[in-house]
Amino acid sequence: MKLTVNNKIRKTNRSQIFKLLYKNDSLSKRDFQLQLGLSLPTVTQHLTDLLEEGLIYSNGYMTNTGGRNALTYSVANDARLAIGLDVTRHHITAVVINLHGLVVAQLRVRFTYERTKAYLQHLGEIVHQIISENSIDRSRILGVGIGLPGLTNASYDRVVYGKILDIEGTTTEDYSQYIDFPVRIINDANAACNIELYSIDNTTSNGFYIMLSNNVGGAIFINNAVYTGDDFRSGEIGHLNIHPGGLQCYCGQRGCVDPYCSATVLTAISDGNLNQFFELLDQGDATARSIWSAYLQHLALAVRNVRILFDCPIIIGGYVGAYIDKYLNELKEILDGYNSFDKNSDYVVACKYKTESIAAGAALSFIKEFLSTI
Repeated sequence: MKLTVNNKIRKTNRSQIFKLLYKNDSLSKRDFQLQLGLSLPTVTQHLTDLLEEGLIYSNGYMTNTGGRNALTYSVANDARLAIGLDVTRHHITAVVINLHGLVVAQLRVRFTYERTKAYLQHLGEIVHQIISENSIDRSRILGVGIGLPGLTNASYDRVVYGKILDIEGTTTEDYSQYIDFPVRIINDANAACNIELYSIDNTTSNGFYIMLSNNVGGAIFINNAVYTGDDFRSGEIGHLNIHPGGLQCYCGQRGCVDPYCSATVLTAISDGNLNQFFELLDQGDATARSIWSAYLQHLALAVRNVRILFDCPIIIGGYVGAYIDKYLNELKEILDGYNSFDKNSDYVVACKYKTESIAAGAALSFIKEFLSTI
C-alpha cells in the first residue's frame, strides 16, 4: 500500500512539474520550488527524468539573479506530434501539430473525393508525404485525426450522417487502411472549435463557434467543452433556416444557412481560392464586393438567431474566419440593426486560431491524450 501511495505522489509531482512548465516559456528549479512547494531533490529528479525522456530541454540560464545564474528549462514541443487531415470535396489538407497545438508543417493537395479504396490509399500517401518532406521522426507521431463534413457516433469511429461527400457509414477502419498510425475521425466543426478553445486563454467558458468553411457548421461549448447533444447533432447552424423557400441545401431543405454562407459562395469567382477572393475584395472588385455584402447580410441573420437563443459570445471561425478580422466591424454594423436586447454587437469575435483549424483540431485529441499521461 505504501509503495502504491508513493508512486501516486511521484506521478502527481511529475505531472505538476510538467504542466507548470507547459504553461510557461521557461522556468528554473527555484521557480518550481516556489510555485509548487516541492523540495529541490524532488524537482531535480523529475526534471532529470523528463530531460532523459526528451520531453523537456535546458534552454539557458537566468541572469541577474544576484548570485550564480540558474539553469532554465522549457518543454520540447516537438517531442511528440500529431497529424490532422481536413477532407473536403476537392481538397485534402494535412498538418502536423506539436504539443502546444501549433502547426509545424502543412500540405494542401487538390484531389476530388471519391468513396473508393484509391482515395483512401491517397490519404495514406499524403500522410507519408508530409512526414517525408519535413523529415519527421515517425516514432514521435501519436496518431492521425481526420476532420470530416459529417456527424459521427458517440465512439467517434463511424459517420452516421454525411451527405456532403456521401460518407455515411464509413468508419475508422476504412480510413486507417493505408495509414500506419492510430486513426480517429471527428466532425469538422467540432474539430475547429476544439483547437480554438485549446489555443486561447478564454475569458468566458461558454459560447458558440461558427465554422464558415466549404460547408457551414457550428459547435456549442459549455464550461470550455463541446456540447454534442443527445445524438451528436448539436450546433448544426448550417441547417438553420434563414430564408424559407430559398436556395436548395444539400440536406434537402431550402433556405438553410449553408448555401448562403459556405466559403464556396465566395470562391465561386476565384476558382476555389479563398485568399484570391479577399484579394479581389481588397482591390475594390465590384463583383467581389457585391457577393461579400450579401454574404454578410445572410451571416448576420444566422448570428442574430444564435445570439437570441444562447445569449453567449459567438466566434466566427473556419476558412472565412481566418479573414474576418478586417471586416468584423462591417458585420457588427449589420447586427446592430437586428439587436433586440444588446446595445452593441461586441459579443461577436473573430477566431484566434486561423491556421487550418479543422485539420489541427482533428489531430488535437492525440496531443491531449498524451499530455494527460505525463
